[in-house]
Amino acid sequence: MSDVINSGATPAPDSANPASSDTQTSHGLSSSYVRYALWMLLIIYILNFLDRSIVSILAEEIRTELMLDDWQIGIMTGLAFALFYTILGIPIARLADRGDRVKIISISLAVWSGFTALCGLATNFVQMLLGRIGVGVGEAGCTPAAHSLISDYVPADRRARAIAFYGLGVPVGSLMGAVLGGVIADIWGWRTAFLVAGLPGVGLALIAWFTLKEPRRTLGFPVAPAGGHASAWSTLKTLLGSPAYVFVTLGAAAAAFVSYGQGAFTPAFFQRLHGMSPGEVGVWLGISSGVGGLIGTWLGGYFADKFGAKDPGAFLFVPAIGMAIASVSFTPGYLASSWQAALVLIWIPGVLNSLWYGPAFATVQRVVPPSQRAMAAAITLFVVNLVGLGLGPIFAGILSDTLRNMMFDGSGLGISQFAQACGKAAATTADAACVVARQEGLRWSLIVACHLGLISALMFWLGGRALRKPLLSTT
Repeated sequence: MSDVINSGATPAPDSANPASSDTQTSHGLSSSYVRYALWMLLIIYILNFLDRSIVSILAEEIRTELMLDDWQIGIMTGLAFALFYTILGIPIARLADRGDRVKIISISLAVWSGFTALCGLATNFVQMLLGRIGVGVGEAGCTPAAHSLISDYVPADRRARAIAFYGLGVPVGSLMGAVLGGVIADIWGWRTAFLVAGLPGVGLALIAWFTLKEPRRTLGFPVAPAGGHASAWSTLKTLLGSPAYVFVTLGAAAAAFVSYGQGAFTPAFFQRLHGMSPGEVGVWLGISSGVGGLIGTWLGGYFADKFGAKDPGAFLFVPAIGMAIASVSFTPGYLASSWQAALVLIWIPGVLNSLWYGPAFATVQRVVPPSQRAMAAAITLFVVNLVGLGLGPIFAGILSDTLRNMMFDGSGLGISQFAQACGKAAATTADAACVVARQEGLRWSLIVACHLGLISALMFWLGGRALRKPLLSTT
């Protein structure tokens, strides 16, 4: 952590560059406080992803009890959350660029935590959908404000590592969601898992409210000169003027599309094809994917800062190479005959699949002035989450159902008869065919989805080439 923080003087700003007047990094806060603030933001982001991802480990139990199809699971885990998360992210980021980011983060944490707990009370698909929408509404205020705060706390030459440190909330939160959700579901049921996941965040919101410092208020940082607050449109024009930004956003969106689709259904894959319980999947898959994601996320930021100091293009070449290798390396894991082999073979590309977070979002922070940082993060998250979180799970779910029906059709009963023959109330001799169709449909859906990561690799590579040209910002 100490290598991320530089409490000394920052480089002199370049007066010709609007984004390099980075006076916020000379904040006068002690290094110990900055460490505390970064840890607090990390813990908040861990809860963010715990509450966001816990539904994946519980999905098979929810599907069975509420009698849902995979496409409904896809909407519940992705689109319902992402639509409101992305739409509200931009106006909340606009507020973050103007006002108190600490209050925004604290209120957001309390809202999404409360709705996570309410998901445990759902008795049908609509109620679960509304609960997930509430989680999306709350989480919309977290990351844009957090990225902006981090960029004020930490100097530019260490920002990728700082944002990557914050990004560790993704694998750690996903790990905790899988392990805690799976174990609690095995013992007390999926409803209790939602309650346990949601309620602690309400208390943490109070701690954040009273202990995190807003540099603008506490230290007297100017918010912006009169008329200096950028609108979403002016920020978007700034961003679209940077080819590096366009490519990095497309690359991140494609990476998220694969990751969220894979993350939504890989727990179900282990349950359907390898007969594991939610608790077993939660522990083994949660730990392996969490540790792998943690390693990959941190290494992505580290190597981006290390090699990017000499070659700006390396900032995005690192995730490009990682995504290219990972995309074609998941297949053996999904074809493995044992869950142990599958776990190991999925873990290896999973590390490479996690390299992109720090370099991608640090690049976004480089191309805009400080007054536009939260808005820039929100616009990026809008695209990344609408494409990745909104469409990734539902694509994997629809593809799984489609392939399931095609494979069931091969048994001679016809696609249109799957629901009738395999519904919960059905008791026919087609049971074995139903099981195999569900298993193989999901298996090949995941294999196809993972190969789409090659699109992400191409976009990151083109973004790296663009980074070799002068940026709008160098801080």
